Amino acid sequence: MTPDIVGTLTAVPGFLVGHASDFKNLTGCTVILCPPGTLGSIDIRGSAAGTRQIDALLSYHIVNEIQAILLAGGSAFGLDAAGGVMEFLEERGQGFDVTITRVPTVPTAVIFDLSLGNCKVRPDRAMGLAACEQASAAPVAEGSVGVGTGATVGKLFGIHQGMKSGLGSVCLRGPNGLLVGALVVVNAFGDVRDYSTGQIMAGARRAPESHEFVDAAAHIRQGITRQRFGEPNTTLGVIATNAHLTREQAQKIAQMGHNGLAKAITPIHTLFDGDIVFVLAQPQIPADLHVVGLLAEEALRLAVDRAVKKAHGLGVLPAYEDLVAGNR
Repeated sequence: MTPDIVGTLTAVPGFLVGHASDFKNLTGCTVILCPPGTLGSIDIRGSAAGTRQIDALLSYHIVNEIQAILLAGGSAFGLDAAGGVMEFLEERGQGFDVTITRVPTVPTAVIFDLSLGNCKVRPDRAMGLAACEQASAAPVAEGSVGVGTGATVGKLFGIHQGMKSGLGSVCLRGPNGLLVGALVVVNAFGDVRDYSTGQIMAGARRAPESHEFVDAAAHIRQGITRQRFGEPNTTLGVIATNAHLTREQAQKIAQMGHNGLAKAITPIHTLFDGDIVFVLAQPQIPADLHVVGLLAEEALRLAVDRAVKKAHGLGVLPAYEDLVAGNR
């Protein structure tokens, strides 16, 4: 039985999402602002992650409340955008009380999009602030927007034989008022597949002008691999729920959430990927950990699907709508 889709991540009460997009330079960022009392955790599976302030998501850390999560383009340069989010929150009196001020907790992760647009223009403090100012409880804008502006997939043979991707979001309804929302930006080294058919929806192509997929995983199994490091890649997922979880339980949900990414993206968690799943819990509804975990897995899988199907090529690479949807 498929859980009911009731909207995007913002269907979980109290969570707000905002984008800042630079369509000229093909980069951007997305912020998730959290309601009071939100705790968080994380699970990192890729080997090329770029992060900031994730220590606060670990079980031994003194801080136990998260004010926001920021996802940004620009590779490690884009971590600067978190300063704008912290400014926004500090001005509103949010953060960890250090008596003379409050220090906001804003775990941040980045994707590598420098190869697509202008590599000298990256998300900065002003862009992070702008994303916060745009944040709302409205349904999340999806596709090539915010951190998804410069997202791409299928880069076994380099970005010019890959495809445009983006950002997707869903929220699933569980039993007894439980809600589990997901937001994901898909900037993967591998291909994205339709889970029900196994067919590639977006991925590496035979040539820059080709409409034919090559199946990256099959090629790698035959010994055809990337000859140099090339562009790093990352799929970043955020789970938000109203389930009553401990920080340790939230980490387990993050681990289970990666299964949803693995069902949609092949290969995944490579040396070239910085794959991360965040979990944010605003404790309201008692729920079994396994129920939440399986809903998180499904929500992330569906969000990956939407990230590809909602993407736009922006005049630089073909997207699903150009190569697949138009042929149906």
